[in-house]
Amino acid sequence: MTLEEFEMQSQLTVARLRDRLPEILTALLAGSAGVAGSYAAAGFTPGFVVAPIEGFLARTMPGVVVTFAIQTLGSLGQQLSLLTAIALAVVAFSSLVGIGIVVGARLDSPWVAALLAGALPWGVTTLLTGDPVVALGAGLPPTLVVAVEGIFRSVRGADDADVSPGRRRVVESAVALLGIGGLATAFGSRQQPSAGQSLDDPSTPTPADEAGSEETDQQPTETPSERERLLAEADEKSLDLPGMDPLVSEKFYNVDINAVDPEVNADEWSLTVTGAVEQEVTVDYQELRSMASEDRFNTLRCVGEKLNGHKMDNALWTGVPIQQFVDRAGPKGSCECVMFRAADDYFEEFPLAALEDGFLAYGMNGDVLPKGHGYPVRALVPGHWGEINVKWITEIEILDKEAEGYWEKRGWHGTGPVNTVAKIHSIQHLDDGRIRVGGHTYAGTRGIELVEVSTDGGETWAEATLSEPLPGDDVWRQWMYTYDPPDGEHEVVARATDGTGTLQPKEEANAFPSGPSGWVSTTIKP
Repeated sequence: MTLEEFEMQSQLTVARLRDRLPEILTALLAGSAGVAGSYAAAGFTPGFVVAPIEGFLARTMPGVVVTFAIQTLGSLGQQLSLLTAIALAVVAFSSLVGIGIVVGARLDSPWVAALLAGALPWGVTTLLTGDPVVALGAGLPPTLVVAVEGIFRSVRGADDADVSPGRRRVVESAVALLGIGGLATAFGSRQQPSAGQSLDDPSTPTPADEAGSEETDQQPTETPSERERLLAEADEKSLDLPGMDPLVSEKFYNVDINAVDPEVNADEWSLTVTGAVEQEVTVDYQELRSMASEDRFNTLRCVGEKLNGHKMDNALWTGVPIQQFVDRAGPKGSCECVMFRAADDYFEEFPLAALEDGFLAYGMNGDVLPKGHGYPVRALVPGHWGEINVKWITEIEILDKEAEGYWEKRGWHGTGPVNTVAKIHSIQHLDDGRIRVGGHTYAGTRGIELVEVSTDGGETWAEATLSEPLPGDDVWRQWMYTYDPPDGEHEVVARATDGTGTLQPKEEANAFPSGPSGWVSTTIKP
């Protein structure tokens, strides 16, 4: 092909694209309307067409990419994953709508175009989510956009001299998209789960109540005042430090492999102990709630957080011990290890011995466990990194040989006991000229013996004041230290000694692969 022929071919291609631009933009707007309509119908649930796409990305992303996202982007990484999934959904829907428009044009039938523009996204959404009814939210908006565009084109005629037909088509499609987008925002937000109900509220539904039974054998195992007393104790023992959570976190961090949480119905939930066992054991939600419950303070820390990050929190959890179900099953595995599996296909492996103090929680701070924290039931394994405290737990598999968990497959090794840390999260300049610093400190089930503070970059140390310990073996504490500052800028360093007398390591290490460690320091200016 000569240069002249190439230039002519390029000009013809550009001209064709220019002629097709209105259809392309209409398809793009209709595809966007389909994604918006799916959100309007399903909300931020697994029925939203973006959810399975984002879940696929989360499970197939190479470990090096996941590690980069966690260490460099933090929570933004998951948001970018969600945006990527939305973009892919829009491109896929737009392509399907484009097919419908092309077929309709060849048949000279705008109605065929409109029907195909909706039927194809509906079919794909049904395949991805398994819900043909909710999938109508993805199919109706593209049909509406393409149909409205066809109606206006036929009524006004293609030779309207005031506005070009292509521009008119885009404007009409854009108006339809804006309307559908507004409805999606309004209706989609209504699909979001409401705040949890109190565990002691008689109106809180149990599986028997939801099934319409008049009677239930569930009896309250603990008076509300006892749970309230524990929460009040945490409030009383909290140090008054500005800009820092009290001993029961006001906003508990939330990390998932998915941007969209799974929908788990308590009536249909069950937990099964499987694998190398003498007999499988299954417990459902009603049986779990009918058992004698316990309230435990338990702190969780994310293995992927920064050294002085904020992904470490504490709550009062209500539930029952795990070990009783494992003992009932009779574990026989030779590796003395176990795999937790969850409704969102998450899985983590760790030593069987860690379950001795394990806990199945269905309540949090006196309320029914929130959806984002694993409703109806999650696991708590004291002293270990947050990643093995599996949410939406459905299976405990006793393994016959060791296997890698979700994060271990991606190069992480965070299933062991948490690293000791003393964080600096509060700096207060007092009216008398002194400075007060403080933070949280945590060493898992080892507990905290003391926290020391240096105001000269680690040359000299002084003991900080610790909050009174809360009941339990796996609970953080607060610390604070007030001092007369030196002249000018200075460096404050904090370090902790755990209950075994072991000092927090000085050497700083990144979160990957075994969790962050090191002394925390900050520079304070006068």
